[in-house]
Amino acid sequence: MTTVALTTFVGVAHPWMCDTNGHVNTRYYMAMFDDASCQLLAHVAGDGGAGPPLGWADVRIEIDYFAEVAAGAVLTITSQIERIGETSLAAIHSMRGTGEDQLRSRARIVTVRFNLDRRKSTKLTDDEQSRAATLLLSSEE
Repeated sequence: MTTVALTTFVGVAHPWMCDTNGHVNTRYYMAMFDDASCQLLAHVAGDGGAGPPLGWADVRIEIDYFAEVAAGAVLTITSQIERIGETSLAAIHSMRGTGEDQLRSRARIVTVRFNLDRRKSTKLTDDEQSRAATLLLSSEE
């Protein structure tokens, strides 16, 4: 079974994002991946429901770069869940050039469900696990 990736970011590489090498600086990749992660986690969290205020805490981020991104590039990030744990998710965010679909970069982000009152991790709810499962990468991918 192959799952469909969720589109979590659409944007453009602006000239002010570029460094002296003429391509997007790593700090802006992280910002775009962070925006994508927020979209994905909002999809997983749903409306939040009643109970303690909950958030998410990133605990590991890995970024691989495959092709340079220059000013003016139009970009799309799609996201899927790689792993669902008791209190955490691992997500894969793939950045592609929108027009040519070339893979530019990929981020793997491990995020923990976080109780904001207790300042500790908390279990994902059944609903959160269920919503995350709809975005789970299949073993064929």
